[in-house]
Amino acid sequence: MKKVGYILLYVCLTAVAVFQVFPILWLFLFSLKNNQEIFSKSPFSLPSEFRWENYLKVWESGIGSYFWNSVWITGVAIVFTVLLASMAAFAITRMQWRWNKLVLGLFMVGLMIPIHSSIIPLFNMFLNVNMIDNPWSIVITYTAYNLPITLMILLGFYYTLPREIEEAAIMDGCSVHRIFFKIIFPMTIPVISTTVIINMIYNWNEFVFVNTFISSDEYKTLTVGIQNFIGQYMTDWGAIGATLIISMLPILLAFLFFSNKVVEGISSSAVKG
Repeated sequence: MKKVGYILLYVCLTAVAVFQVFPILWLFLFSLKNNQEIFSKSPFSLPSEFRWENYLKVWESGIGSYFWNSVWITGVAIVFTVLLASMAAFAITRMQWRWNKLVLGLFMVGLMIPIHSSIIPLFNMFLNVNMIDNPWSIVITYTAYNLPITLMILLGFYYTLPREIEEAAIMDGCSVHRIFFKIIFPMTIPVISTTVIINMIYNWNEFVFVNTFISSDEYKTLTVGIQNFIGQYMTDWGAIGATLIISMLPILLAFLFFSNKVVEGISSSAVKG
């Protein structure tokens, strides 16, 4: 009976895996077709000819620049967010000062603000400081809006860290800065991996802020640059599929290599005591 239960479990897990992987496989085959095959044949048919030139076409048309913009904007925003959230978590959980609970409450209020409800105030603010059509406006926005959720994930882990480690470091003459950067920060790598993945997914796929604040092709990211393949009279759907596959690769690779760290980080930050 136990063996039958395992068989049923594996059958269900296999079905779920196929259900999740199939859209990616379908999109990959879609990216190797031309418009005629896409509209005249079954959506599930194989391409009559594998048109790898779709990938070459999108890369030569400027996708490489959009891809690089997505990489560096996402990376810089992640570094700022994780570093600032880690410092805030350290100050709130490991240091005693008068307003720590109030500051924590202000950060948590950020979780209740709909992200795109502040587009107009942000646009006016960046316009006044001459930061419209500037990629740093996107970096600042991503950092600010990801701070609350990143801090919330880090807090659970910071509360579990034994204070004896810090006390021993202080006895050895460590300053607060060295305690954080040399001792505490390296100990939080598992949960930091979780926050990096979460921030990467949001930053990489975000569309509205980039579409609102950035107008020059020079600074557009992949999510916005894909619109270049949508024309008034003709749309190259194969090229759009190729662009989507290229845009998915970093997220898929991140999950492939860091999935264990994500699970470990979530588990460790969920336990307090």
